Amino acid sequence: MSRESNYNQAYKELEDKIKICEKCGLCKTRNKVVIGEGKLNSSLMLVGEGPGEDEDRTGRPFVGRAGQLLDRILSAVKIDRQETYIANVVKCRPPENRTPLQSEMLACGEFLEAQIALVKPKILVALGNTPLKFFLRVNGGITKFRGQWQTWRGIPLLPMFHPSYLLREESRAVGSPKELTWRDVKNLKSRLDNLN
Repeated sequence: MSRESNYNQAYKELEDKIKICEKCGLCKTRNKVVIGEGKLNSSLMLVGEGPGEDEDRTGRPFVGRAGQLLDRILSAVKIDRQETYIANVVKCRPPENRTPLQSEMLACGEFLEAQIALVKPKILVALGNTPLKFFLRVNGGITKFRGQWQTWRGIPLLPMFHPSYLLREESRAVGSPKELTWRDVKNLKSRLDNLN
């Protein structure tokens, strides 16, 4: 069996485990498990909080309004979503889109870590507070850490605002969340370009 076949088999086994997971209460209210999608050997992996209503319905990450904004943000600096891998900390939608509980994050954590081990990204992006807390185990919010490169198990990690937060912020003034995100995504693109 080729290395690629072994890799694809390992990913399929992980997907199968995630689809039947009942390690926390989120399994009782989900419609579809949202595993992740994208290029399996991508240099860039984006990690959000958890599925929303649109994601729970379709089984795909970042397809609602926040996902459409994320696509525009990436496209503005010529990062192709199809060339990235996108996942969430939790794979099932929390009721009413509430923030995942620590116990839910821990229950799904091994799946996210396995995805990272299989994808082997050269750069991770933490979109919002939940993935920031998952990766860095910090109490400070995303505002304190966004735009500052960190490291998680040897992988460069860039915390950025979650696109759903940006949807609630109208201003594009200097220092506004939208303007800071523009700076952050240009910083990300520069780092990606320097990998080659």
